[in-house]
Amino acid sequence: MILDFHIEYFTRWSEEVRVSGNLPELGNNLPDKAVPLHTSDGVQWELTLEVRVPTGTLVQYVYHIYRNGIEMRAEWNALPRIFRCCDTQQIYHLQDYWRDLPKLSHLYTSAFTDVLSAHRVRDAVPTRYSRGVCFKVYAPAVDSNHAVGICGNISALGEWDINRPLLMSDTDFPEWQAEIEADSSHLSVEYKFVLYNKVEKRVVAWEERSGNRRIELPPASEHETQVIAHSEIDFPLPCPKEAGVAIPVFSLRSESSFGIGDFGDLRRMVDWAVLTGLKIIQILPVNDTTRTHTWTDSYPYNAISIYALHPIYADLKQMGKLKNEEEQRHFDTLQSTLNALPALDYERVERTKWDFFRRLYAQEGEQTLATEKFLHFFETNKEWLQPYAAFCYLRDSYQTADFRQWHHNKVYSQEEIEALCETRSPQYDDIAFHYFIQYHLHRQLSATCRYARLHGIVLKGDIPIGISKDSVEAWKEPHYFNMNGQAGAPPDDFAIDGQNWGFPTYNWEVMAQDGYAWWMKRFRKMAEYFDAYRIDHILGFFRIWEIPVGESGLQGEFVPALPLTPQEIEEYGVHTLNGELFLPDHRIAECYHPAIAARRSDAYQALSKTEKEAFDRLYEEFFYQRHNDFWRDEAMKKLPALTQSTRMLACGEDLGMIPACVPQVMNELHILTLEIQRMPKDPSQTFGIPAKYPYLSVNTFSTHDMSTLRGWWEEDAAQTLRFYNDVLGQPGTPPAVATTEICEQILRMNLAGNSLFCIFSLQDWLSIDGQLRNPDTAAERINVPSDSRNYWRYRMHLTLEQLMAADEWNEKIRQLIKEGTMSASLQP
Repeated sequence: MILDFHIEYFTRWSEEVRVSGNLPELGNNLPDKAVPLHTSDGVQWELTLEVRVPTGTLVQYVYHIYRNGIEMRAEWNALPRIFRCCDTQQIYHLQDYWRDLPKLSHLYTSAFTDVLSAHRVRDAVPTRYSRGVCFKVYAPAVDSNHAVGICGNISALGEWDINRPLLMSDTDFPEWQAEIEADSSHLSVEYKFVLYNKVEKRVVAWEERSGNRRIELPPASEHETQVIAHSEIDFPLPCPKEAGVAIPVFSLRSESSFGIGDFGDLRRMVDWAVLTGLKIIQILPVNDTTRTHTWTDSYPYNAISIYALHPIYADLKQMGKLKNEEEQRHFDTLQSTLNALPALDYERVERTKWDFFRRLYAQEGEQTLATEKFLHFFETNKEWLQPYAAFCYLRDSYQTADFRQWHHNKVYSQEEIEALCETRSPQYDDIAFHYFIQYHLHRQLSATCRYARLHGIVLKGDIPIGISKDSVEAWKEPHYFNMNGQAGAPPDDFAIDGQNWGFPTYNWEVMAQDGYAWWMKRFRKMAEYFDAYRIDHILGFFRIWEIPVGESGLQGEFVPALPLTPQEIEEYGVHTLNGELFLPDHRIAECYHPAIAARRSDAYQALSKTEKEAFDRLYEEFFYQRHNDFWRDEAMKKLPALTQSTRMLACGEDLGMIPACVPQVMNELHILTLEIQRMPKDPSQTFGIPAKYPYLSVNTFSTHDMSTLRGWWEEDAAQTLRFYNDVLGQPGTPPAVATTEICEQILRMNLAGNSLFCIFSLQDWLSIDGQLRNPDTAAERINVPSDSRNYWRYRMHLTLEQLMAADEWNEKIRQLIKEGTMSASLQP
């Protein structure tokens, strides 16, 4: 088979176009093995390759730009170019265009193509001809009740008769394709794409484009096909808007729960979402956080592995039953006792589940580990699974996850860990025990994710910005981290003294050397389970608040940064380097950062009016202007490749001190922002205006780091009064508690906003029903960021079975969602 590549690209001096793909002749998807194209004018690039592939092979490929042998950029490849080989004797002339990030890139993510807009039943591959012209075009917004068609000036395209369009196949949705038989003479073709309603069997819209498309087709020979690729087309279609629910897995409760929510409960949550018309279920991180086997491990953002799932989320019923009936009755009794508790008893649940795991492993571990399915799982995940299992064994042997205190293996050695994990090793059974648990967790979460996709529900995961300093990654790959610094956040609405999360910061310079492979693997592992994800503290990809070990959040500084020299400070009119006003840079001698809390200090109060004005100008310019271009460049080194490394929909948690470059970058990369009505980003606003939110955003009223809607209403009487009068338009004094009517009005307002997704916490959805809402408002809060020892133990006070049976409430949610999504505007 001959592949004849053609692409137009205006290159600069010393640049060249290359192509890589999934064939040996195309470098087996390795960019450094990409094959150069040729040009005579620096614009039109061509390459003819003979490839050996069987009929039916799906060829994938992507174009790159190289300069002096170094890759400078690659085209958008989150959804690879694909081409189906239907005849090994054919010559395919591929007429391509350079693909940048599509205007509607969110519609190309798996959240849409595989879930929300999925075409469950696909058309067949279109008829192929020995002399053919194949048209290909992207139209991700076209649903399964419609098809893309072509109307044109030749007989095969209906001769402009809209009753005879050539209908295209969605076999490779969101790409559409159709083929016509080519002529043996030169042919000028004019055409336009149309939207065809398959139910009504008629054309309902023409593509929004001035003028017709035109191509000149040369005389066709036998066994030659012209493949004409088009960019996405615009039809006058409404923007999708969807609603969702946010709930941590540990907070779920069903009649089958074991004192904590599990992956079986997550599947039951899918059933409730389907019943109510919700389309997204957002959860907190589910990676293993087991450091101490105590309640402090309840913190879901302090993972000991970026790959391993938390054993506490295992559904014991799915794992199996103990053959010893007395032992099984013992666990059944404990299940009832623990599940009746109003909140999570982390230590009792964890201890009980580990006891069950050991008994079940003794009963059937050997047989499970010999199965083909387990062996496939092990080989696919061995790179992380083996070090993780060894780490867990050593953690429990030494009774600490702090590997610096271990007598042996405190420094990771691949050779030593391989020996430790050998099947002949005395420790093998204790290590393989952790393989067994992870295998069951993977099967359970994978099954739940498949179930969610099949039922049109997007599972949205959460990628923490940090890792535990006592983690597998810190042990195995310490070169990726700065272990003498801790990540946190400067003072904000969550914590007036800042936050110290205790995570090591990233050594981005080292990570860049291998193309951020560590992050790429992390994202790709997550994509096995989720179709959308929340990037925790996305500001960390621009800069991180780094705090010296042992210090509070107030002693931090942004890294990387452009610290001030003493001369620059003098030029602002500030003539002191007082330690309350300035902190020395952690890395560069004789350079300084204004202290984040300087304006609350005695030293600031002692300044004259002129000196205060000078310091204020320095402070504002340093934190909000000086670094804009610098931090933008930092983010653009990382985020484009990372967010496009999978087909998940990227959503950023962009709260806190937000420099101007952050919304610019997120908009450019089509990363959804987070909008919270009670926490507006515009300093001129007291409350956000949902109708004015950017379309590519997620809006909500409360997050896991905040009080619930009802809790917020009771926190600040003056604030509640302003919201009641100015936002809800109600005169007089507000009620002391948020009534169901008030809660419904707030939810309705946000649902009608401009955001792509509107996701409320389960607690806020419950707030609209007086019978179902929790009588104890304070019990609904999940986390208090200012409390570094917060116990993450909230559980819903009702079971999922009770939610399923709450007909009146479920109908109200369905109606609210229907009204909110009806406000969708046309595609942006």
